[in-house]
Amino acid sequence: MRLTFWGGARSVTGALYLIETHRTKILVECGLLQGGHFCSKHNYDPFPFDPKSIDFLIVTHGHLDHIGRIPKFYADGFRGEIIATPPTKDLTALNLFDSQRLIAKEAAARGLPGLYSEADVNGCLKLFTALDYKKTRTLKADTRLTFYDAGHILGSASVELIIEGKKLIFSGDLGNAPSPLLNSPARFTDPDYVIMESTYGDRLHEDRTKRQAMLEQIIKTTVSRGGTILVPVFAIERTQEILFELNEMAEHGRLPKIPVFVDSPMAIAATKIYKHFGRYFNPEARKLIAGGDDLFMFSGLKETRTVFESKEINEVPGPKIIMAGSGMSAGGRMVHHEVRYLEDPKNTLLMVGYQAPGTLGRRFIDGERRIKVFDHWLDVKAEVLKIGGYSGHADQAALLEWASKFKARVKQVFVVQGEDHAAQTLAELLQDHFSISAHVPMTGEVVEI
Repeated sequence: MRLTFWGGARSVTGALYLIETHRTKILVECGLLQGGHFCSKHNYDPFPFDPKSIDFLIVTHGHLDHIGRIPKFYADGFRGEIIATPPTKDLTALNLFDSQRLIAKEAAARGLPGLYSEADVNGCLKLFTALDYKKTRTLKADTRLTFYDAGHILGSASVELIIEGKKLIFSGDLGNAPSPLLNSPARFTDPDYVIMESTYGDRLHEDRTKRQAMLEQIIKTTVSRGGTILVPVFAIERTQEILFELNEMAEHGRLPKIPVFVDSPMAIAATKIYKHFGRYFNPEARKLIAGGDDLFMFSGLKETRTVFESKEINEVPGPKIIMAGSGMSAGGRMVHHEVRYLEDPKNTLLMVGYQAPGTLGRRFIDGERRIKVFDHWLDVKAEVLKIGGYSGHADQAALLEWASKFKARVKQVFVVQGEDHAAQTLAELLQDHFSISAHVPMTGEVVEI
């Protein structure tokens, strides 16, 4: 059996792993490379293998860095089966239609062709089949697939593949437990090989039990000076977690009576999917739902779907909260709000998720205070803050804890989906703490297992 790391090697985005046996070819993930532009030029590169030759594509969850090139894969000839959990199937459809429009718009502005068409999105979605957690599916005579809850976003999965008697675990993106909505990531004790994410392999988050207190204090401080709080959010998971926290604060009288705008049609649609799949929530969240609590709705919350409604937000005086995409300020409505509000020192830009190198969000976090956005030079005078506890990814300590249950039979851990320093740091810690053989592969590296 041969494993090739065609994406996600020494990079957080663009996950793409190929498994080849004498019977079958399986691709795990087909992610978009993300960086300074919403659509990196490398996404246009031909796949380094024939898409027509792939029998199965396995998807761990519905974020673009794991699913964003599936329509291109389809356009280039793939007609095999795509397997994901039921929520991932629905969230993937939502995300791909939205990204197709955004990519087409940006590509046109840069004089590039579209990466793929709406017809390609429709075509690839017809190839999806759903597989729930802990249900084993035989792909070929020598290959069995099982999904386990990864706790990252709704429906996110770690993948167990038993091929030719060897057990491979793809961690997918591991959640930052405890989550107010989701279960903790499933643990594994007896893998032979592990392909493990390392997004925060060199960093620790703030204590998650303090994150709501931090959010509450940031809101109160900004409100006291009459300012606006901008929260760039990913439509899937971060939006729902922040709404859950704000709902809890509102119910206990700790949220100031100010308007809160969810300025993202995609986030609004994603929240409906979350409500539909409430059975995937953790026991505490399910108990609240059973008691009649709408986890994502409270007084003062306003959903803005149209561009006209989005522009009307500017007519509402502060203090107020605006949640909008994209989560890395790589496009979407949030960038327009940043141009309008970030030159005012009364306001706050609050980052609650991972910011890829080269993105506008990363530049804000790195301290740049004069940035050209669209055709406008922006002097950032607003307060720029970050709460790492809202990240959807496990931090270094949680990653080590997840790996601590591996028994001695594990032959190799391949550390992926992290920037170079994060991946190398985690690999060294795995070796030092647990005497686990850990390796950080290069793009295109081939391993015989």
